[in-house]
Amino acid sequence: MTYSAALRAEIRQRAEEWAKTADRISYRSLGAEPTILFKPTEGNRSHGNFHDKSWAAIQSTPEWRVRLGKPHSQSRALPEAERPTARELDSSNSSDALLMNCFCFPRAAAVIVRDLGLDPGASRGPLVFGAKPKVILTDGAHDSTEIDLQYGSLFFEAKLTEADFTSRPRDHVRRYAALDEVFDVDRLPGDEGWFSGYQVIRNVLAAHQHGASSIVLIDERRPDLRKEWRGVTAAIRDARLSIRCQIRTWQQVAKVAPPELAEFLHTKYGI
Repeated sequence: MTYSAALRAEIRQRAEEWAKTADRISYRSLGAEPTILFKPTEGNRSHGNFHDKSWAAIQSTPEWRVRLGKPHSQSRALPEAERPTARELDSSNSSDALLMNCFCFPRAAAVIVRDLGLDPGASRGPLVFGAKPKVILTDGAHDSTEIDLQYGSLFFEAKLTEADFTSRPRDHVRRYAALDEVFDVDRLPGDEGWFSGYQVIRNVLAAHQHGASSIVLIDERRPDLRKEWRGVTAAIRDARLSIRCQIRTWQQVAKVAPPELAEFLHTKYGI
């Protein structure tokens, strides 16, 4: 069993137990290894995939609430009756939901950043989920992909049960104007046709362009993701940029989180 599969199995078990003990509305996806998905209560008073305080904060902040509307990318794997209303962040495996649980919890974001040693000493600004850094391409256009969270000069990429940081054809990655300036391209992981760790590559390029820091959040039960991240960051040319590209675990987040949030993370995710 892979690390990602083992973590999915544990989260599935914990989500089922959480749904029962906390009396949350949930259902299973189709297939032999189903995912547990949660639904909001009537009037959006609560949602089983979120701590109640995080959910209330999201509901009261229109810019955050928009993120909840992301359609489920694998709706065919869901019961037909649930497909029209299913959303990506309903899934117990959703790293975006985990990210919002932590950073939208009242007064938690600044504490998490500070106590994880990530505070750049500059004004952070608002929490922007699904930020678009508009990384410059060789033709002068901009990349349209998203970064999970921008918090001032911090760019966060959140991972949980995803298999990897995705791969892209070499020609696709070669479109980035600063690729050779930022990386020793021959050292980047991949093969003759593809680059591995694409999301890390893109986020490092975004950090370079904006003078920002690129932070990856993973579960400590995913040493495979840590290895993949190291493979990309080892190819960064500039030592100063390399220092701004860091990795932290959800377990580290839980240690500095408010007690109510930490208890939720342990119960629901085993963090």
